[in-house]
Amino acid sequence: MFARLIYRKHFSLTRSSCLRFIQTRTMKFLTQEEAQKIDQELFNEFAFSVDQLMELAGFSVALALTKAYPNTLGKPSAVLVCCGPGNNGGDGLVAARHLKMFGYNPSIFYPKRTDKQLYKNLVTQCTMMDIPFITDLPAASDIDGTYSFIVDAIFGFSFKGNIREPFCGVINTLKNVTVPLCSVDVPSGWDVEKGAPDGLQPDFLISLTAPKLCAKLFKGKYHYIGGRFVPNILHDRYKLELPDYPGTDCCVRVDN
Repeated sequence: MFARLIYRKHFSLTRSSCLRFIQTRTMKFLTQEEAQKIDQELFNEFAFSVDQLMELAGFSVALALTKAYPNTLGKPSAVLVCCGPGNNGGDGLVAARHLKMFGYNPSIFYPKRTDKQLYKNLVTQCTMMDIPFITDLPAASDIDGTYSFIVDAIFGFSFKGNIREPFCGVINTLKNVTVPLCSVDVPSGWDVEKGAPDGLQPDFLISLTAPKLCAKLFKGKYHYIGGRFVPNILHDRYKLELPDYPGTDCCVRVDN
């Protein structure tokens, strides 16, 4: 009986490892152009709104973070969410709100806001939930002493060109933190296809919809996919070959 249990456990672990291997071998990595086309098709062909997709993405981010970095000893983890001016920043604002609902203690650094009503609404929602906005990014050592992990929601897959202020200083600070850095979709400042060997090196990455080509260069501990909202037609059209989501989860962990 004992030997049979050992065999079953070994078989289960081997099967799980094989499944992860198969996922890694077949998983589709998107070019920047493919990622942009999928977004446009979601908006135009499938009639999703920006705020709909942002809510789904931000919720997926928050859920994946709770799996990777659970609260310990019943004490809410302090989290710093760094948001940029675009959709990636919007995902971060949504994630901060859900993290608060999940029992975490987020603060938001949002140095370059947009006048679009969608983002104003997201800010209002966070403010009304007593999520503080900080005006200055602390030094790396102060971040390490205050927060359990950082959410990098500055630049997404539409990023091109050189990083400009105030984000040059922000990214330089984030390069020097020792607490886990968690990037949303693409580590900020990375080339979406070629990565950035000298850039941010996050501990956690959640690829939204499907991983971008640069995710092949991710060397951190946790890689999740969040994109259960993508219709099967697009899965087939772009041959996404994504792993199955467990149960009713909207995120799934994969191994690079």
